[in-house]
Amino acid sequence: MVPNYFQLNKKIALVTGASSGLGVHFANVLANEGATVILAARRVEKLAQEVAAIKAAGGKADSVAMDVTSPDSVQQAFADIAARHGAIDILINNAGVASDPIKFLDTGEEDWNRIIETNLNGAWRVARAGARQMAEAGVTGSIVNIGSIYGLHTGALKAAYNVSKTGVVQLTKAMAIELCRNRIRVNALCPGWFLTDINSEYFHSESGERYIKTIPARRMGELEDLTVPLLMLASNTAGGYMTGTTVTVDGGMVESPI
Repeated sequence: MVPNYFQLNKKIALVTGASSGLGVHFANVLANEGATVILAARRVEKLAQEVAAIKAAGGKADSVAMDVTSPDSVQQAFADIAARHGAIDILINNAGVASDPIKFLDTGEEDWNRIIETNLNGAWRVARAGARQMAEAGVTGSIVNIGSIYGLHTGALKAAYNVSKTGVVQLTKAMAIELCRNRIRVNALCPGWFLTDINSEYFHSESGERYIKTIPARRMGELEDLTVPLLMLASNTAGGYMTGTTVTVDGGMVESPI
């Protein structure tokens, strides 16, 4: 009999940035495999809608308010989770913001700090809180930091974003080395271009359609393309010997010739 590698029954999974986009998809994927999923974000009304949808489909879900740029908010969120569910087993560290195209010489302090504070400092803040909770409870945990191909391959007009996601990749590697002794695996999932509410208008424009043709796979990523990679990294059965790894799902963009 072939084992069900992705079975996540009795697992508690936290997904940050779960009020829209990839975070919503990740939450549904984990719930479909039996995990109790806790959706975290600032927009609590939107979280309530997503939790209701998961429950209506037969899944188990809860929500918690969390602003990853606020140490107090992160601390309170993890305290609420512990009180209601105990320690988490899986963390999908997904919260982040995109950057508008801006030249390096035109980048101001506010532009830079907004991206770094959410994408890098926020990722570190949540990862630290999640790892501490896992370690104190003695669970065999999995942390998946959501990076980007721009953490591996640069691009113009997005210096702050590129630096923030490069930091996430290096954070993943550093955490993985140290947290092995705590039985906590840490990996990074780095998507390429996926159609979301944030970029939909651009990629439906003439310029956006031209850009899509430069992707080796000649198409945008679809959310289902991320399902198995996410489950592989989250599951101790499927990915139990994987840590410190960066998995790209990008239609060949990172490896395309210059």
